[in-house]
Amino acid sequence: MTGPRAGHLAMLVFSMLVAGSFALGALAANEMAPSALNAVRFWIAAGVIGAVVFATGGVSRKALTAPWRYVLLAAFFATYFVLMFEGLKTAPPVSAAAVFTLTPVLTAAFGWFLLRQVLTLRMALALAIGALGAIWVIFRADTAAIMRFEIGRGEVIYFWGCVAHAVYTPLVRKLNRGETAVVFTFGVLLAGSILLTLWGWNDLVATDWVSLPGIVWITIFYTAIFASAATFVLLQFAALRLPSSKVMAYTYLTPSWVIVWELALGGAPPPGLVLAGLVLTVTALVLLLREG
Repeated sequence: MTGPRAGHLAMLVFSMLVAGSFALGALAANEMAPSALNAVRFWIAAGVIGAVVFATGGVSRKALTAPWRYVLLAAFFATYFVLMFEGLKTAPPVSAAAVFTLTPVLTAAFGWFLLRQVLTLRMALALAIGALGAIWVIFRADTAAIMRFEIGRGEVIYFWGCVAHAVYTPLVRKLNRGETAVVFTFGVLLAGSILLTLWGWNDLVATDWVSLPGIVWITIFYTAIFASAATFVLLQFAALRLPSSKVMAYTYLTPSWVIVWELALGGAPPPGLVLAGLVLTVTALVLLLREG
């Protein structure tokens, strides 16, 4: 499978793996500093992807040109992950995942600004429907809270992380100079590991690693291998084959996947009214996939 179809399949898997980081992240977010947790997971992910890179031919001289590209991309993606875990300290996983579904709207805006990718009427309608569904879930189906614009602190923090994520997606396409997804991912992960280590050094030193609960280590390794290494490759693979707005359209599946994860981990299903918002987000995805 090649071309756009391969990009769609990559993003389907991406949405499922990302959802796991919400469900597990909420269980571990209050156990250690987000900067320290993410520094460790970035190093592990960089090691995994680095092993793949050097086992399949290594890094070409061309890929080493303009290393500032990796640093710039890493700054945006590292910001996203730190703010995600900071937000999950107080935001419920499904609610945070709903905030994530606002990313396609933001991505479409940055996609136009950076790549001049233009929205069609169908895509604009789909993004609007998805945004409405996200708002319904974020405010927990409470119309009074919507009227008061009563939104939780965790959701606000995570929203700014999603802004960083939205910039990252079209920027990948703009800055890639023919490097493979795996090599490009390794460059971003390595740069991100260094940035996070410098930023979170005090938290890394202060953390009592021996006494950390088991769920923290499960979260670190899951997010490092599946929600970092694998999704980095999947996202960049898809971003080179699909328009930025379509790549991020798959985020509309994330809240639904989070519910599946939470049920699997023994959690309770969300209220019926909240599910109506999830239906809207899935409708938005269908509209975007039928585009063209």
